[in-house]
Amino acid sequence: MAPIPSPSAEPDDSPDTYVGLGSDQAERLARERGWSTVRSLPPGAIITMEYRVGRLNFEVKDGQVARAWKG
Repeated sequence: MAPIPSPSAEPDDSPDTYVGLGSDQAERLARERGWSTVRSLPPGAIITMEYRVGRLNFEVKDGQVARAWKG
């Protein structure tokens, strides 16, 4: 029987630290801190709600991160 895959570990990082940063700076910093996927979205974007380990989401308004969350 094949082994059950274990999900990658998420960085020990708070999404709140990205709020207020420029979107390019926030994305660069998130990748440096180990996030495998960084997704920038406009306010009110329609997205799927599945949780993906290692993904950090940014809501970007006027070039700055207005909200950030895991998954």
